[in-house]
Amino acid sequence: MMAQYQALKAEAQDCLLFYRMGDFFEMFFEDARIAAACLDIALTARGEHEGDKVPMCGVPVHAATGYLQRLIKAGHRVAIAEQIETPEGAKKARGSKALVARAIVRVVTAGTLTEEALLDTRAANWCAAVGEAGGGIVVAAADVSTGRFELFEADAGALGAVLARLDPAEVVVSEASPHADAATVLRPRGEFDSSRGEERLKALFGVATLDGFGQFSRAALAAAGGLIAYLDHTAKGALPFLRPPRITASSASMAIDAATRESLELTQSVGGVRKGSLVDAVDRTVTGAGARLLAADIAAPLMDRTAIDARLDAVQRFHDDPAMRDAVRQALRTLPDIGRALGRLAAGRGSPRDLGQLRDGLDAAWHLGERLGRMAAPPPLLVELAPQLRGHGALIDLLKRALVPTPPIETAQGNYIAEGYDAALDDLRATGAGGRRAIAALEAEYRKRTGIAALKVRHNGVLGYHIEVPARAADALMAEGSGFTHRQTLAGVVRFNAADLHDAALKVTQAGSHALAAEAAHLEDLTAAALDRRLAIAETADALARIDVAAALAERAAEGGWARPVLVDHACFDVEGGRHPVVEDAIARTGGRFVANDCSLSAASRLWLVTGPNMGGKSTFLRQNALIAVLAQAGSYVPAARAKLGLVDRLFSRVGASDNLARGRSTFMVEMVETAAILAQATPDSFVILDEVGRGTSTYDGLAIAWAVVEAIHEDNRCRCLFATHYHELTRLAERCEALSLHHVRAREWKGDLVLLHEVADGPADRSYGLAVARLAGMPPATVQRAKAVLAKLEAGRASTGGLAAGLDDLPLFAAAMQVEEAAGDPLRDALEALEIDALSPRDALDALYRLKDIARAD
Repeated sequence: MMAQYQALKAEAQDCLLFYRMGDFFEMFFEDARIAAACLDIALTARGEHEGDKVPMCGVPVHAATGYLQRLIKAGHRVAIAEQIETPEGAKKARGSKALVARAIVRVVTAGTLTEEALLDTRAANWCAAVGEAGGGIVVAAADVSTGRFELFEADAGALGAVLARLDPAEVVVSEASPHADAATVLRPRGEFDSSRGEERLKALFGVATLDGFGQFSRAALAAAGGLIAYLDHTAKGALPFLRPPRITASSASMAIDAATRESLELTQSVGGVRKGSLVDAVDRTVTGAGARLLAADIAAPLMDRTAIDARLDAVQRFHDDPAMRDAVRQALRTLPDIGRALGRLAAGRGSPRDLGQLRDGLDAAWHLGERLGRMAAPPPLLVELAPQLRGHGALIDLLKRALVPTPPIETAQGNYIAEGYDAALDDLRATGAGGRRAIAALEAEYRKRTGIAALKVRHNGVLGYHIEVPARAADALMAEGSGFTHRQTLAGVVRFNAADLHDAALKVTQAGSHALAAEAAHLEDLTAAALDRRLAIAETADALARIDVAAALAERAAEGGWARPVLVDHACFDVEGGRHPVVEDAIARTGGRFVANDCSLSAASRLWLVTGPNMGGKSTFLRQNALIAVLAQAGSYVPAARAKLGLVDRLFSRVGASDNLARGRSTFMVEMVETAAILAQATPDSFVILDEVGRGTSTYDGLAIAWAVVEAIHEDNRCRCLFATHYHELTRLAERCEALSLHHVRAREWKGDLVLLHEVADGPADRSYGLAVARLAGMPPATVQRAKAVLAKLEAGRASTGGLAAGLDDLPLFAAAMQVEEAAGDPLRDALEALEIDALSPRDALDALYRLKDIARAD
């Protein structure tokens, strides 16, 4: 057995090996130590291998799912080694002492899960692969629980943004890739060959050409091939259901890098959980599929204005018709997750209950489609979706006739095929039921014949049906000629058999086994019938999710008094009464009221410089406007009284930072890297929020960097930008930058206390109120008084010297400064560097000296 185990462990490589032994999955050696510690189960040692006891632990097969969940969550991968023959078959083939053959039938990894208990209902579970070829990079991603298969164009600089958008459970990369640091799994280079990738795609979808799916670059073929190879490896040849791949161009959605996603907490809060994120604040969906789609929409806001307006039209229809919205949401609330039920069936891990979910979900979808079809003047998106909800009548009818109303998860006990579906099966069940009635009659007869009231007819897996009596009453049945045969003596009871019981039991057992076989055959046929329509069922699941999202966004808009954004073709950002949805919810829970603010960025005022005290609301104001842009292009109403927006092609947020010690970066270094990315990538159609740039270094360095960044954004990037700062010296730029305007968050001191008004007003702040904030934070009074004295001294010095910004008014603007630097030079130095001294003759050297002297005079 150990030899078989070691061979399977070598195949499993870095996975923990679940080795099936009867009703348990056993683990040995180092796997056992790791699993015992992770699962908090007993670690034992038995037998002997190479002179030492073998460490081992095990988990029951019937409870394996729960243990797998804990191991996967802890970051482990698990290979499942099952018995692939029966003990009887092994003995017949190889003798009485033959070892049952085992094989790895599946590798369970974080990105390839289909089991309901292992997945988060409201989050997609992506497995991604990075493909590179011809200078291009593509990310192929599949959610095997629903069959979604998508390809995302990227480049070296945008790879992190694509992966951050997907937040995949696993990232598969070639072991020869320069992007191996992004991987959770490294695979052989040959699996990412573009030619082999094309062959795998054609074989998977049974086509001779991929033209029907779109135009695939070599990088796309490499990525798709690498992903399919990995899924085939984990499924051990039984590939899960994948829909035809959908290719998404990088320009199709708003570009949002990883740092911006983290800063704005779009789908996860800083703590890495959903609670506290934008998705959490917006989500009013009533289905898991709807929640997953909403998160995907917010993670990738659209750039197609027509598509955005189509989503908004659907939201508006539900928003303006509360009765329709309530009815649709009530219908959706009862729906099972048919997308994931289909995924389990396609992966070979389905159950009768999954078929029941398809039946109930498709039937409810049909009725919902009928309701939407009767809607007067429906919006185009609902017109498109309604037919996708119908068309499954034959399958629904088949499953209704074939399955019991509430099918079980397990198949071992049968009883999931409905009575009346198969007459032969009904006869077998009747025979079994008649046999059980006969056994019950025999029990009564045995009691009467023996006079033993405690006599019972029982059943177990070893003896089958048998007679059980208390030990004190067993002598009468032991007597010769009693008609009973002794089978087993236990501490308190004795067990017997009888010829007439054996005959009755044989009928029950045979009928039962034949009935189970018949039900299993029907289950296989019903699964095949469902999978024949898997693409249409997947489209229905998508349509239900899109309707759920539209109705949920309408519910959220009605609940919060949100407005439909108006999208225009020019770069503007005009928001009246804007609010931060997450902060507003938090304040509402405490009984407070959020202060709404306007923001109007236009060609004449596209860069706002916002000053004011800490805790005054500058960061919230910056973030809320970035979130409004995200929500609008995701197809949602926005938390504002009114909003008119030009499409944002790239969104950047440099708000707060932390050390990245793993990469050797301080807070200031992280800030500079992120700011550099903004200056390099922002276009006139981009939207940028920057908070306190330059604060992580000395005052002079920080002011200089902030000054240069403001000028660069104004002169070069020319994008819409909100720039919050404590450097009041930057307000001087308003006199020189025609598209820069000054604003501040209002605050007042009242009787020695600081009152933060959280209102954004025109003009610069009169002062920073830093000492007032320090006092508000609870700094000791003596320390505050000392700070006041130091501040008075510093301000006196600033008044006499002109302050930090003395002389900055004489600087040319950013573009002019660059030209001055490029034009300026040292002619004498240039002439000296041009001399090839070793090649000069004495006469040439003398002439060179005269020329250098002339240059020096001219300078």
